Amino acid sequence: MKPTTTRNATRSGTTAAVLAGVLSLTLLAPGDAFADDGPYAAPPAEAPVKIDARDSDLKLPEGATLAEPKVIDIKSVVEDISGEERREETNSDVKFALQAEVLFGKDSAKLSGEAASRIAAIAAEIKNQSAKKIRVFGFTDDLGSEEHGDKLSKERADAVHSVLSQQLSGEGITYEIRGYGEDYPIASNTSEEGRRKNRRVEVSFPRE
Repeated sequence: MKPTTTRNATRSGTTAAVLAGVLSLTLLAPGDAFADDGPYAAPPAEAPVKIDARDSDLKLPEGATLAEPKVIDIKSVVEDISGEERREETNSDVKFALQAEVLFGKDSAKLSGEAASRIAAIAAEIKNQSAKKIRVFGFTDDLGSEEHGDKLSKERADAVHSVLSQQLSGEGITYEIRGYGEDYPIASNTSEEGRRKNRRVEVSFPRE
């Protein structure tokens, strides 16, 4: 077992708005580029709107100046009551996280009968959003060896990708598939409830 790192816990410049409720299948996610060193892209560095500091409508006090503009990445999180499905939306990305238990058997990368309908709902949303770059990332809890977690998380990501690519055949989509093992937990691994959240597959794509 490897120690949990903190690199997943920080989201620079991110303001989170957490909403409780039942999951509805509308998506969004962070950054136009695929992951480099990690699964979560950073928000754009430059503000998309230019502001004229001399504009009289700003009504700045005499001698006052504007600070440098920066992007604040707003995040909305919606999770169903059972916690089995989670949707995150930011200014630039849409992400679905499905707990492994609703997709696979214990310690398995074989999809369950229930998995097809869950993945089909995500595929329908991808079509609706006309997304062309899809990320499929697998994660595990911190039980077992690092090697086993890395292997299992990648196999699970591959299994979800296989179904998605069939359902989205002919859409001209580029996929990135990775297994991150126990890295980037979204909950504490000290309880079974937290470990269940960490055993997940995420499907995300940039907003167009």
